[in-house]
Amino acid sequence: MPRPNAGTKGVPRIAREAQILDIASEHFGTHGFAATSLAAIADAAGISKPLIYNYFGSKDGLYQACLERSGTLVAAEIERIADGDAVGVERGLQTLGGMFSLLEDRRHLWRLFFDTTAPSSGPIAESAAMHADRIGRVAAEGVGELMGLAGNDDPLDASAMTSVWLGIVDSLVSWWVDHPDQSAEQMTQRCRRLATALFSAP
Repeated sequence: MPRPNAGTKGVPRIAREAQILDIASEHFGTHGFAATSLAAIADAAGISKPLIYNYFGSKDGLYQACLERSGTLVAAEIERIADGDAVGVERGLQTLGGMFSLLEDRRHLWRLFFDTTAPSSGPIAESAAMHADRIGRVAAEGVGELMGLAGNDDPLDASAMTSVWLGIVDSLVSWWVDHPDQSAEQMTQRCRRLATALFSAP
């Protein structure tokens, strides 16, 4: 059903673009790139499809804009925590907690990064890779710090552990997205219990 007044005259362009991106992100993140139509997004936003073309150029352009905004949000949250005082495992747990809080009411954003129906080359793929690199650099820094605390300065060990950590983050956030009954706080506490079980095991 169209959202009332989403596309009425008098709405500043920046506000209207934000409305479109909110709705498009939800559609893309819920149904996937291939199964989402601009007509459905326009209808939900209460605007005409040509307006989407006017603002974003194409379906690819709209998806890329959604990805850019989501990637910036996620990367900025991870960098914010990295700039804090937490180190080692605590930094990792705080990173997960920050992700859950950020995505609490918009979990569909996470799926934008892993949509296998989205173009695998061109601007969309380049945007996804750029944000993955940005997040990966912060992850590598945190893992390097953790390995240093353990007295390990082997770069290949650090590289392997960074891959493991990124896989853990993806697995935990994806599990949470698939369990909408679980709140961000519940998931944060679950991660702490899992970490305790892991590191206290004989």
